[in-house]
Amino acid sequence: MSGRPLLIRGSVPLPEAELSWRFSRSGGPGGQHVNTSDTQVELRFDLAATEALPPVWKARALERLGSRLVDGGVLAVRASEHRSQWRNREAAMERLTALLGEAVAPPPKVRRPTRIPRGINERRLQEKKKRADTKRRRSPRNWD
Repeated sequence: MSGRPLLIRGSVPLPEAELSWRFSRSGGPGGQHVNTSDTQVELRFDLAATEALPPVWKARALERLGSRLVDGGVLAVRASEHRSQWRNREAAMERLTALLGEAVAPPPKVRRPTRIPRGINERRLQEKKKRADTKRRRSPRNWD
């Protein structure tokens, strides 16, 4: 549509042949124009049947996007926020690439819990005692 291929995570292109477009009338602002033009865009990508993604990415995407898939593995993205079909196409493509990019991202590194060094903890406790002492000395006790 825009002349440039859809790139997932900056390296893997999605072939235009695997993308299917549907257009319909969208609601919202636009006056009489809304009633006559098909500006809402639905972009569909068959994730289950694609050969464009590496097998690891495909499995990861199918697992993570399971609740969003329709018709046995098809990812559908809608855009209707703009008044022109062209801008809605661009928005749908951006949304699709963002969704797939997030879905195929490697899992985050597991955080290894660390311990607070003993010296830091002791200094913190000493500071607390010192502060408590200062406040205790300020209080007007023994005014009998």
